[in-house]
Order: sequence, then structure tokens, then C-alpha cells
Amino acid sequence: MPSAASSPIILADKLTKVYSAGRIQVSALRGVSFEVAAGEFVAVVGPSGSGKSTLFYLLGGLTRATEGRVVIDGIDFASLNDAERTRLRKRRIGFVFQKFNLLPTLSAMGNIEIAYEISGRKEPLDRAYLDHLSDLLSIQGRLQHRPSELSGGEQQRVAIARALITRPAIVLADEPTGNLDTKNSEAVLEMLQRSNRELGQTTLMITHNPEAAAIAGRILHMRDGEIVRIEAGAGAGSAISNGVRGASTAV
Repeated sequence: MPSAASSPIILADKLTKVYSAGRIQVSALRGVSFEVAAGEFVAVVGPSGSGKSTLFYLLGGLTRATEGRVVIDGIDFASLNDAERTRLRKRRIGFVFQKFNLLPTLSAMGNIEIAYEISGRKEPLDRAYLDHLSDLLSIQGRLQHRPSELSGGEQQRVAIARALITRPAIVLADEPTGNLDTKNSEAVLEMLQRSNRELGQTTLMITHNPEAAAIAGRILHMRDGEIVRIEAGAGAGSAISNGVRGASTAV
């Protein structure tokens, strides 16, 4: 577990996002600030319209903040051009979405391999690491099957393997159990928890489901574009990072 003194691998500093539609302006985020230490599992939970998905896209460098900044492992997204932002995402961040987004014409193995190729790494794919991921995610016997031949839970586990194959420092998961039944949701959450614990990746998960959020070490509750409460989850250890600056349980 990270110590309270650890340097943050994710820093959100006074993030504001305003969407404009003609003369109408909608504030999706209102000055959100928090830190995540390396190795943490943090969940962001809130109802639809709370701003959590907007936060996800800002943290992943998929959109720009109106005000404030996102710093990933010491690098401020605002200091990068589009090509540099793309390169940082490919190298440092793995994405898991609600929709599995697997290529239907490729096998599970092909979907994982192409993600590695797209990352631009020059070194060959580490087959031993791929075997370890397959074992960790319980997809060893399904790698030669196409997505249409896999269950929803299996497809999401392949999507997690795809996100992890580049050994990203950070995994961002947006409603990863949103399209799954209860049994498969529990399996996927267990896999995310194991990958965080055994592979050491920092994990931030967006969810509307408090039960899913409970597996994290720390839970940030959002409402109306703000973080309104922070609590320890079931995955919390003896040391939790500083979290939202200026608050420990409420904002």
C-alpha cells in the first residue's frame, strides 16, 4: 500500500469543465481537486450527471479542462501537444470501458496483441507476461475465440488484459461492470482488484454502483460536479494517501 508521503501519480487540481450550447453553459465539474498515490485503488461514485464521466475523460487526457490541471506521474497534460498527449496515454494509461470495444474479426489473443502493437513499443511482446495475465484473468482457454464466442464477462476480462498488456502505470476503468450480470460483475471486480494488488498498477474506477465502489481502498463521492464525501473502502489498508486536499471525509 502507498504511504501518505508518496508523491501522487494522479493529481487533479481545481478541475473545472464547462460545456457550451449556444448561450447556455453547463458546468460539469466545479473545481475538483484530489491526489492518488502510486498503487492505490480509488473509486469515484455518483449518480448520472454528477460529473464522474467528465472527470474520467479529463484524467485520461481525452478532453481538456476549462480551468485547472491534470498531472499524470509528474507530467502536466496542459504542457503537451496532441501527439504528446496521445503518446502519454498509450505508454502510461490503460483504459477499460463499459462497452468492451473488442474488434469482432480478431480473436481474444489478436485483440490483446494489436493493443500492444498500437502502443508503439519497440520491444517484442513479453509472452510470459501475457501468460501471467491470462492466468490472472482466467482467460487461458479462451484466447483463440472471437468476441462473439465469449460471454460478456469473458469479453470484459479480455478488455482488461488488453488494457494491462502494455504494463501501464495507471488503469482507468469507466463503469466496467455496467453491461454485466451480478455474477460476471463480481468476477470482473475481483480481477481489477487482483491486478491492482498483484501487478501494482494504480487503478481509478468510475461507477454509479456503491457496491462496486466498495472494493476500492478509497471512495470519492460526487454530486453536481463536486466531490462531497470521501471514505475508506473495503480494500483500504493501514496507509491511505492524502486524497482530497483540505478534507478527509467531507468537502
